[in-house]
Amino acid sequence: MRMFLGEIKDAVRPRAALLMLGVLALGVLFIASYAGAFHKPQPKDIAFGVVAPEQVRAQAVARLKQLPGSPLDPRALDSEQAAREQLEDRKIYGALVVDPTADTDRLLLASGGGAAAADALTEIVGEAEAAQQRTATPEDVFPADNGDARGLSAFYLVVGWSVGGYLCAAILAVSFGARPANRTRATIRLLALGVFSAALGLLGSVVIGPILGALPGSVLGLWGLGALVVFAAGATTFAFQGMAGIVGIGLTVLVIVIAGNPSAGGAYQYPLLPPFWREIGPALPPGAGTWAARSIAYFDGHAMTGPLLVLAAWCAGGALVTLLFSSLGKGRDAVEASEVRQ
Repeated sequence: MRMFLGEIKDAVRPRAALLMLGVLALGVLFIASYAGAFHKPQPKDIAFGVVAPEQVRAQAVARLKQLPGSPLDPRALDSEQAAREQLEDRKIYGALVVDPTADTDRLLLASGGGAAAADALTEIVGEAEAAQQRTATPEDVFPADNGDARGLSAFYLVVGWSVGGYLCAAILAVSFGARPANRTRATIRLLALGVFSAALGLLGSVVIGPILGALPGSVLGLWGLGALVVFAAGATTFAFQGMAGIVGIGLTVLVIVIAGNPSAGGAYQYPLLPPFWREIGPALPPGAGTWAARSIAYFDGHAMTGPLLVLAAWCAGGALVTLLFSSLGKGRDAVEASEVRQ
């Protein structure tokens, strides 16, 4: 019995046991985050335009604003052209063009920004119109490409970029220690990550576009975005490793995968997510990347300033924290590498 207990002690050392507990916690959080975000999507305050003659405009907006559960956040627009411009700028998810001389209106949609939001608007506005003995004819102004099922290709592309970024950083940690021994080594790692980011950004753009035909848009534009997303994920991993050693990989999974992916607006766009995920999504790399990829693919590059600034902040912040903690990491490379191998 003592020999068996000794074997267990050698096979599962205290450090490994603690890491296993950490992985257990991550698994539970993964289930809670994804199920919490996706199990019951409820439209809430979807930005929505209303185009109508002045004499009925206020009444139409008020009627939609008073829908049970507040699924829409309607605002009056002066013309159909203004509605189309706001759709392109991604300020609204749809717009109702009211024709008081007939019993049929038109519902302008942009499924390129996400099929779930377009479907929700079709259902919500259809029911509201039916209550007034009217109908709304959908018109997809910025449609998703035929090869982009449910508008998810942009999300999958960003997930692939993100996974590549943090796995690259994790591999460097496993091979040579989580904390660089000095700033020179930290700089070399960041430069290597930069080369890797450019390569994966280009390859991902070529695969998703010219090869698979799953996402339209500029390959060059997606390439630049991909490089930012990969570097943001990798630099974040470096920063967490600098702060917490090998445990930093788990922190990256927590931020990028557990919190970032379900809140990215991929399967369900922000107005359909619960409040917590809706608020954090735009501030995390997967959410910023998914929004920007859809803008490149379907909206001629509009509404990208905010997401690009978010990604740039993660890139710069991760790099700066990595360099800062590398000055505290002298001599740790070999020690941590040997601990990981054990």
